[in-house]
Amino acid sequence: MAFLTTMQNIKVTRRTKSIAPTQSKSDIQQAIDSNENISELVIREVGDEAYDLISEYIDLDEGKTFVASTTTRFNIDKIPSGQYDNIVNLKRINDIRRINKFFESINAKLQNEGIFIDSVETYVRRKARILRKSIFPFNWIHYTYDVIVTRVFPKLPGFKQIYFAITKGSNRVLSRAETYGRIYSCGFEIIETRDIGDVQYFVCKKVKQPVFPSNPTYGPIIELKRHGEGGELFTVYKLRTMHAYSEYLQEYVYKMNALEEGGKFKNDFRITTEGQIFRKFWLDELPMIINLLKGEMKIVGVRPLSSHYFNLYSEELRQKRIKSKPGLIPPFYADMPKSLEEIMESEMKYLEAHEKSPHLTDIKYFIKAWSNIIFQKARSK
Repeated sequence: MAFLTTMQNIKVTRRTKSIAPTQSKSDIQQAIDSNENISELVIREVGDEAYDLISEYIDLDEGKTFVASTTTRFNIDKIPSGQYDNIVNLKRINDIRRINKFFESINAKLQNEGIFIDSVETYVRRKARILRKSIFPFNWIHYTYDVIVTRVFPKLPGFKQIYFAITKGSNRVLSRAETYGRIYSCGFEIIETRDIGDVQYFVCKKVKQPVFPSNPTYGPIIELKRHGEGGELFTVYKLRTMHAYSEYLQEYVYKMNALEEGGKFKNDFRITTEGQIFRKFWLDELPMIINLLKGEMKIVGVRPLSSHYFNLYSEELRQKRIKSKPGLIPPFYADMPKSLEEIMESEMKYLEAHEKSPHLTDIKYFIKAWSNIIFQKARSK
């Protein structure tokens, strides 16, 4: 039975001795029944270091924080709306069956700027935990088995339902990008992350309502909303090169890392290993032929941009962009700009020339782009 309780509005002296986070649920319930202070319970459940992180953002004596140690949204939905400013969950989200629904329930119970704290075991930390459990080569055999069962098996057609029927969603594998993307899609903004033991804690605040994606996908073909002709958003089809939910992290990655040469995000942790290969050989863009056949794109033209990128451009360039269809081969490959400013200059030059002579301009840019690709080894990261 998960423990659910509120921060008591009394002040106590915190233990100086660290208590390992291995307390059983029955012991926790006994502690609750004996009215033991909530601070003591948090330390017993997750340890001193995690307690210190929570205390940095939440006043434990204020009485406006709800603490849960649960993997089900049922316990969150029972919280009275508007009663608490903060919610802390002491169970990692890897064991939650429907993570987004859980986050959405948290969002519904908090006012704007309300704090939510939880934890996750990411790919990297899971790998480290498994490899240190035994000696070589048994640790690598264990890790390979874990990858096949928990990462490959659930993605195979028809096997996802079998996997979750067996595991009930427990001990699922999550990347850092997917975790952060889910957080942002559910209306939160990350304030801080901190690695503690085998998990990463995240502190976030509610900033808006959840996005509620109607058709989230984990498959190899993804659908992305992009600005097209007339400024209308349309669906672009691409091969997946990023972890699931990465689309919601554009603003976060931009704030953390800005842009590197060529206009891409610097140190973009959202890109998968196979995604880097797909991008190097443009395999990720092959599905956009669907957009070409539907008449939403043309061979040569400016890139179809996400709302985040589109809003980085000047108003003048945005107005020129929406006058024509985006293209499969952008002017980027003809001019090879290195900064965002140079990219905007390149696109403005192309669009102005295209207005005067559409067909001749596209032919010139097509020839120059392929010349750079073949002879100059031009690539987009």
